[in-house]
Amino acid sequence: MSAQELVLRQRTEILHALCSSGSAEHLDQVLDILLSQGELVPEDYQNIQVPGQALYTKTRRLLDLVHAKGVDTCVLFYAALKQVLPEGRAAGFSFPGFCSNREEEVGHPSTSTRTLLTQRPSLVSNLQGCVEDALHALVTSGHFTSADCNDVRLPIYTPSQQARRLLDHVRSKGELAAKVVLQYVQQKQGSGSSLNQENWSPPKVVLKYQKKLSSSVSAQSCFLSTYGGTSHMSLDDIYTEGQLELAHNCDDVHGPLCLEDVVGAVGTVNKEADTVLVSGDAGGGKSTLLQMLHLLWARGTILGEFLLLFPFSCRRLNSERQELSVKELLFEHCCWPDREQEEIFQFILDHPHLILFTFDGLDELKQGFSDEHRLCRPTQRAPVQILLFNLIQGSLMKGVRKVVTSRPEAVGPALRKHLRKEVLLQGFTPSGIECFVRKHHHDPAVASKVLESLRTKNALLGLCHSPVLCWIVSHCHKELLGCGEGSLQTITDVYLMILQHFFQHRSSPKSTTGTSWLQEHLDTVLHLGQLAFEGIGTSCFIFSAADLETCGVTEKDICMGFLVQSKDMSPTHSKCFEFLHLMMQCFFAALYVVSSNNADRSIISNLFEPQNMRGTGLGSTSCFGVCSSATEKPEQALKWEAATAETPNLKITATFVSGLLSQRHRSLWLHCCPGAVTEKRVRQVVRCLSKGMHKHFKSIPQPVEGDKKSMHAMPGFVWLIKCIYEMQDSRVAKDAMSKLVVDHLKLTYCNIGPVECTALAYVLQHLRNPVGLQLDNNSVGDVGVEQLLPCMHNCRSLYLRNNNITDEGIRKLLATGIRCDSFQKIALFNNKLTDACIQHFSHLLKSRQDFLSLRLGNNNITEEGAKQLAEGLKSNRSLKYLGLWGNKIGDAGAVALASALESSTSLVWLSLVGNGVGNAGAGALANIIRNSTSLEELWLTENCITTKGVECLVQALKENTRMKSVWLINNDLTLEEVEELTQRESRLIF
Repeated sequence: MSAQELVLRQRTEILHALCSSGSAEHLDQVLDILLSQGELVPEDYQNIQVPGQALYTKTRRLLDLVHAKGVDTCVLFYAALKQVLPEGRAAGFSFPGFCSNREEEVGHPSTSTRTLLTQRPSLVSNLQGCVEDALHALVTSGHFTSADCNDVRLPIYTPSQQARRLLDHVRSKGELAAKVVLQYVQQKQGSGSSLNQENWSPPKVVLKYQKKLSSSVSAQSCFLSTYGGTSHMSLDDIYTEGQLELAHNCDDVHGPLCLEDVVGAVGTVNKEADTVLVSGDAGGGKSTLLQMLHLLWARGTILGEFLLLFPFSCRRLNSERQELSVKELLFEHCCWPDREQEEIFQFILDHPHLILFTFDGLDELKQGFSDEHRLCRPTQRAPVQILLFNLIQGSLMKGVRKVVTSRPEAVGPALRKHLRKEVLLQGFTPSGIECFVRKHHHDPAVASKVLESLRTKNALLGLCHSPVLCWIVSHCHKELLGCGEGSLQTITDVYLMILQHFFQHRSSPKSTTGTSWLQEHLDTVLHLGQLAFEGIGTSCFIFSAADLETCGVTEKDICMGFLVQSKDMSPTHSKCFEFLHLMMQCFFAALYVVSSNNADRSIISNLFEPQNMRGTGLGSTSCFGVCSSATEKPEQALKWEAATAETPNLKITATFVSGLLSQRHRSLWLHCCPGAVTEKRVRQVVRCLSKGMHKHFKSIPQPVEGDKKSMHAMPGFVWLIKCIYEMQDSRVAKDAMSKLVVDHLKLTYCNIGPVECTALAYVLQHLRNPVGLQLDNNSVGDVGVEQLLPCMHNCRSLYLRNNNITDEGIRKLLATGIRCDSFQKIALFNNKLTDACIQHFSHLLKSRQDFLSLRLGNNNITEEGAKQLAEGLKSNRSLKYLGLWGNKIGDAGAVALASALESSTSLVWLSLVGNGVGNAGAGALANIIRNSTSLEELWLTENCITTKGVECLVQALKENTRMKSVWLINNDLTLEEVEELTQRESRLIF
């Protein structure tokens, strides 16, 4: 088939490869190459690059033109595609192996304007990052006007598009202008300036500003600022790395990500975007990670490619009432230049690739992300949130790298399409928990006692996966060591512990005896609770003195330590306060809902169903405009606050309300409000949870005839499960599960970590019948696996693909699973398993003659692991599905497996894709085909089998009519060999 015919046949795949990212860069690069080769003339280029046309339209126009120009142009087009596209993007189509018959054209005069075409790809590459200097050279020589420069500089263009725009303008100006650009590029390459950053030095005034900025950033970052900075700890002394993962699979990433990878090129999905998102749960360590990033930059340890770093807190930007320009945002809210503000700002505009912005807590903005209001001029003033959104999406300051942190549920599709990549911060590993605790306690003996106590409290160990909870547990070590087994099970338990810790450590030794610690400090709880609740209701996290006065907060309340002074942004410099952590604010809001006599009866139902309160018609632009005194709180005010609250914070608050109203904590409220009121609130919570679960169950579609009934749960379902767990009432859990009648429960991509696993196990152990539990693409890890063990008896199958599980997690999982009669299937694709865990699978296969499916693809299993697994397979008579694709078992491993399976009467499907299997392995596997009475499919794609090995398979297939297919795509076979073998045996799939 000719290249011209392939262009037609593969048109859809080519369109997808060039356009699916949403970036025009790959199309532009192909056009550059074809222009340089003379396959396209400038008129062709202009006909394709029509301003305002959609990317797909331009690409279709190029494909039509290439096809019309003939075979040779199509061959060169494919060569350009192969050069431009990343390996993964071109997976949907194959490149022809044709060579162009066209002789190299000669006879063209060697002019500068022609050189702009023939050298276009390298010129575009060389001019990126120094377009301003090239424009300056053209203006100085009189070839460009300011209007020409402005046309090139338009902020909607990426740096590479600006370079192309410049070259197009220069060609239209003629030979002399082209000579200026070529001389400029030659001089820059020779001197190394701008094109070679090693010897380039920014202006002295910028270096002086950089020194001041880095000093300011260092001062703000050197002590732990999270949790209000109350621990006064050096960040160096306490910082512990969390688990960093890419939100998408990336073949180039091997092993865990490090801090520098957050901003680095690894895992980049959209090269034309500037924004990196770091997402993680509340209390997951995002702010601390960003703080460490700032500190290491200020010291010059990492991120040396960025000359200036500007850190922003979205929480504090929330307090900005005035409209700002980019210049005002940078200089007034980060670091004010002592002199030459205009020159420094112009440098920032001219060298965006040297600048880094960070925005911490995007989810704390009052307004959700929107790309409806576009700004293009950095001098244009706008509300701070609109300014921020335009920076993130690249309408402003294109080329400046931005790092944004947020909780995942606050990030919608509108923002994700502007992301360069997304990095997930998954909390601490077991070794991370130990490291943090030992860093927190200078006395090794105390640290060891805390860790020993955690190991005996399995549920609490799972909670400590979250850095904020690990901090609380370490901070309250005396209370932890004094509590008994099972006394700390839930997040609410942990927060009550720190509440008691703060009250007892800040109260007078002569304080009243005979009363409960909560009763003694009830006024403080109500004052701070009202402040917290009203703040949650209006997405307000920084409070003025007037706000505190409105809610009755006194100096004594402040001295308890839950509120800390916040760095104020207003010109008045009046004191402002914030809670130690957002989770602490949610906790106090829940305390207020549970302990206040004045809370409206609808508040609890509104917390659990926030969507029902939208559009109440009540509102105010002031955070506390609807607040009244603490003793006479109008119902409408509370309703309005809940109606406008940010849903993620409402859910956290509702989770705490569930825990505070649990049976074990109900006695705390005896002296706060009448028992009948508390019982009524408990019934409300139970009713809301039951109603919420029923809503999910009602949405389960009826199965197609012959299929099993399955439920694909949404993240809201996981939240309800967590609320039920916080209540610690088995009756509520049993009632919820009694209504769940499915065969398969799917919870993929639901952000499930160890904390969620603990809650799931608590609830799922009450299922009436075993189910298939699918937890693929979450963050379960070894700690989460251990938390799931209590519900293993109710798991018929367990799918844990892509969950960072290691050999240790498998050891614990199978030690329990082997005793669970219902447990018959497991899938562990893309984890961190090695040969060390295979002995446990072998033991499982020997012990369980009813086990059906084992899938261990894309791990680190070698021939040694395959030999161990073969020992178990020899004794097993039940396994139907065995998947080991993407490992490294080689011929020796394949031979061992084949020897164990050649007489199998149960195996239906076997996959050894991508395992380095050669002819010896294929010959051994042929014996399975020859002897097995059950095998239907054998997958040997992407190995190194030649015709010799395939011949063994062909001969074996002659003796087995039951066998349906043998997959052999991408082995060591020529097209002619593939065609000949296909004609001989149709069940071979190439």
